Amino acid sequence: MYEKEYIITLDQGTTSSRAIAFDSNAKIIGTAQKEFPQYFPQTAWVEHNPQEIWQSQHEVFEQLLREKNIKPSQVAALGITNQRETTILWDKATGQAIYPAIVWQDCRSSDICEAMKKADLSDYVRENMGLVIDAYFSATKIKWILDNVPNARQRAKNGEILFGTVDTWLLWKLTEGKIHATDYSNASRTMIYNIKTLEWDKKILDYLDIPQEILPEVKSSSDRYGEFKYQGVGIPIHGVIGDQQASLFGQACFEEGDTKNTYGTGCFMLMNIGKIPVISKDKLLTTIAWGLNGKITYALEGSVFIAGAAVQWLRDGLRIINDTSDSSFFAKKVADNNDVVAVPAFVGLGAPYWDMYARGAIFGLTRNTKQEHIIKATLDSVAYRTRDIIEAMEESLSTTTEKTIKTLAVDGGMAANDYLMQFQSDILDVVVERPQILESTAKGAAYLAGLAIGWWTKGEIIIQHRKIERTFKSKISDEERKKLYTQWLKAVERCRNWVD
Repeated sequence: MYEKEYIITLDQGTTSSRAIAFDSNAKIIGTAQKEFPQYFPQTAWVEHNPQEIWQSQHEVFEQLLREKNIKPSQVAALGITNQRETTILWDKATGQAIYPAIVWQDCRSSDICEAMKKADLSDYVRENMGLVIDAYFSATKIKWILDNVPNARQRAKNGEILFGTVDTWLLWKLTEGKIHATDYSNASRTMIYNIKTLEWDKKILDYLDIPQEILPEVKSSSDRYGEFKYQGVGIPIHGVIGDQQASLFGQACFEEGDTKNTYGTGCFMLMNIGKIPVISKDKLLTTIAWGLNGKITYALEGSVFIAGAAVQWLRDGLRIINDTSDSSFFAKKVADNNDVVAVPAFVGLGAPYWDMYARGAIFGLTRNTKQEHIIKATLDSVAYRTRDIIEAMEESLSTTTEKTIKTLAVDGGMAANDYLMQFQSDILDVVVERPQILESTAKGAAYLAGLAIGWWTKGEIIIQHRKIERTFKSKISDEERKKLYTQWLKAVERCRNWVD
C-alpha cells in the first residue's frame, strides 16, 4: 500500500481542462493540460461538446499520473473547480447530453431575460438570487434547451433528464452516475438558487417552467462527493467549488474586504463580504463564496466576459501576434496609447453595465496607428474593466464599511503579463500583489479537499502558503489617470446598445 501523498485538482475551464497535483505543503508537483474545441454556431452563441469536456478532463488526469509516476493509491483526494454557469442537460439513463453545453458567454437567451424583466422579476432576482437578470446565468439557458429540444420538458418532468453545471457533469461521470450534486458556490450562479434560504427558488422555477426533478443536491464546498474508481482504486472526491470562488479561497481571502482579481478567459473580481449577503446597488453580483463547516461566506463579484479571450482574438482573429505571451512585448514598444481605445465587448458587457446588446469596437484610429497601439489598447481594456468594477464595489459598500481597496491580489494566466499588471496598478492607484504560484483556482479546490481530509486547517497554515512574487505600484500621475479613464468611459458609452 502506497502512502497517500497528493491531492489532485481537476480544473475544468472554458478553453481547456487541466489536472494539477499538490503535495502536503501545497506545492505543485505536476500539471497536465489539454485544450478542447469551442463552437460558435451563430452570432453570440457559444457551445461545448459535453463529452469532449469529460474526455479532455479524464485524459489530463491520466497524463498527470503517467508523467509524474503517481499511483492511484497515492492520491488522497480529488478537488473539482470549474467554469461556472455553463449549462448541460443529459439523459439520466444513458448519460448522454441531450444538447451541446451552452457556455456562460452565450447570449441566445436574451429574449427570455427581457421577458423576465417585463414580468417585474428584476428586483426579486436581485434580492433573493443576488444576481441581475442576464443570459450569462444558467436559468434561461436551461429554459432555452427545454423549449427547443423535442420532448425535453416532459421527459424532465418524468425524471428522465438531469441538469448540471460543469462540476455536476464531471461528478456524474466520475462516479458513474451515482452522484448528482453541486456545491453552494456553483448553485448560486444558476439564477434559480435562493442565496438567503439556501434552496432552489420555486417562484423562478415556476416562471421558467423548469421541473425541480432535474436539479442536483446542493452541498458544502468541502464535503464528501463520492469516489472515482480508477484502476481498481476508489479515489475520494472532497472539494467542489466554482473557479472564481476557488481563486478567492486559494488567495486566502478569508477576511471581510479581502479582494482578488483573476485574469483568465474572462476577468473576475471577488470581495469577501462575510456572513451577510449585502445586495449591491451598483449592479454587481452577490454570490456565495463557499459553504464550509455549516457556514456560508458571501462575496461581491464583478464579471468581465472578455479578458484573455481578447488577446486570443489578437492572435487568432486579427493574427497580429503569434503567441498570447507576445502581447506584453509589443505593448511596451509604444510610449502611449496614441488615443486608441479598444472595448472588447464581443458578447456584450458584464458588470456593472450588464448590456447584452453592446458589441466591441476600437476608437481613435488614425493613419499613425500601429498594430502595437491596438495590442496595447486591448491589454489596457482589461485594466479599465477592473477599475469599473472596483469603483462599483466601493460604492456598494460605502454604507456598510469604511474599508477601501488598497491592495489587489491577482492570479490567472494574464497575471503573468508584467505590462498589464503595471498598468492595472497605474489606473487603479493601488498596490497589485502577484503570488509566486498563479494557480490560485486549482489551489483553492485542493485546499477545500485537504480541509475535508484533515491535511490543513483554514487559518494560519493556508495563509503561510501564500507567498508574493512581485508587487506593482502606480507610476503615473492623478491627472494622467483621470484623463485615461475618462477616455475609456467615453468609448464604452459609444459601444452600448449596438445590437437592436
